[in-house]
Amino acid sequence: MKYRDSNLLVVRAVMNTHRDSTFAQLKWAQEKLGVAHLWQNTVSPMEMVYLPTGQRILFRGFDDVLKLASTTVSKGYLCFVWIEEAFEIKTLEDFEKLDLSVPRGNVPPPLFKQTTITFNPWSEKHWLKKRFFDKADKSVSVYTTNYKCNEFLDATDIAVFERMRRTSARKYAVAGLGEWGVADGLIFENFIEGIPEIPTHEKWKWNHFFGLDYGYTNDPTAFIAFMANPLDKIIYIYDEFYKTRMLNSDIARMIKEKGYAKERIRADSAEPKSNDDLRRLGITRIMPSIKGKDSVINGIMNIVEYFIYVNPSCKNTLKELSSYVWEKNDGGNINMPRDENNHLMDAMRYAFFDVKSFHPDISARRPGGIGLGITNGDMKGDWSS
Repeated sequence: MKYRDSNLLVVRAVMNTHRDSTFAQLKWAQEKLGVAHLWQNTVSPMEMVYLPTGQRILFRGFDDVLKLASTTVSKGYLCFVWIEEAFEIKTLEDFEKLDLSVPRGNVPPPLFKQTTITFNPWSEKHWLKKRFFDKADKSVSVYTTNYKCNEFLDATDIAVFERMRRTSARKYAVAGLGEWGVADGLIFENFIEGIPEIPTHEKWKWNHFFGLDYGYTNDPTAFIAFMANPLDKIIYIYDEFYKTRMLNSDIARMIKEKGYAKERIRADSAEPKSNDDLRRLGITRIMPSIKGKDSVINGIMNIVEYFIYVNPSCKNTLKELSSYVWEKNDGGNINMPRDENNHLMDAMRYAFFDVKSFHPDISARRPGGIGLGITNGDMKGDWSS
C-alpha cells in the first residue's frame, strides 16, 4: 500500500498450505491496520487485490515451478517476494532456482526489489544458515526474533515460555530464544560430528556395515557406510553418497569406485528389480532389507540405543540426523517418523539389521588374535577403510 505500482508474490513449498498460514496472516494484518475494506480477498484464485489501485498479492507453491516462472501482474511491477517457512525448501539450488524463476524485470525508482525469507528455527545444518547467517553479505539483512520482543503476546503466552525455560532447556533455546535446532520431536539426539578414538586393542569390537536406499527424480539415491561396536553401543558413520537421477548403472559404478563392490549391502526390498540389476552389474552381495510388522519403529529403537559419531565429510547424514523428526498430531508426537529427511536414515536402518547378528570375536583379545573380529565370515574384515 505504501509503494504504488508494487506487487507481492508469496511462496511456500506446497501451495495448499497458504490458506491457513500466509493468507490468513495477511487478512489478520488488514484487520489490524484497519484497512480490510480496501482489499478484496479470494481463494479461487488465491489472491488479494488492493481496490484503489489494482495492486495484487499473489500466492504460489514451489511444488509447481512452472506456475512460478509464469507469474505476471497486469498493473505495476512484481517488486516483492515473501518466502514463508523457507526451511521447507530442501536445497540452496532449489532456492536459487526460485530466485531466478520469478520474472521481476526492471523496477523504476522509488520502487525496489526485495525478497523476504521467514522461518522458524531449524537445523543448523540447513542451507539457510550457511547461505544467509554464516557469512557477511551486504545485500542481506538478517534478524532473529523471539518471544521477548513479540508485542502480540500477553501474560498467558509469556508464561508458557517461562515454564518451558524451567522444564525443557533445549526446547526453550530453540522455540523460545530462536537458536538453531529442531525444537521438539527429533528422533536421533544421540549423535555428534566427529571421529571416535578407537584404541588398537579395541578394534576387535567393530565391524563395517552398508545400506542403500533407492531414489530417482525427487528423492535421492542414498548410500551409507558405517562401523558399529555392539558391545559399547557406538556407531561411526564414515561415508555416504546422496544424489538424484542415478541409474542403476550409475549406482553400481559409484559403489565400485568407493571400493565396496565386494561388501554385503542391504538395499530396499521394495526394489527387487534394482537389486537384480546391481547384482548383474557386479555388486553381487546386494541383499534386500528385512521388513515386517513395525520394522521401521523397531529399527529406529535399535539405533537410538547407540551413540553416533559422524565424519564431518558426511554432510547429508548430519543434515538428516538434525532434522529427522516424529510425526505429530494435535496431541503431540506420534510413534511414527515423518516421511522426509530420511533417505540416509532408511539406508542406515536397512544395514543395521546386520549389526544385530554381528558378535565380536572375544578371542581377538588374546595374544595372536586378529585385529577385528569377524564371526559370520561375511563382513568387511580389514581396518583400512
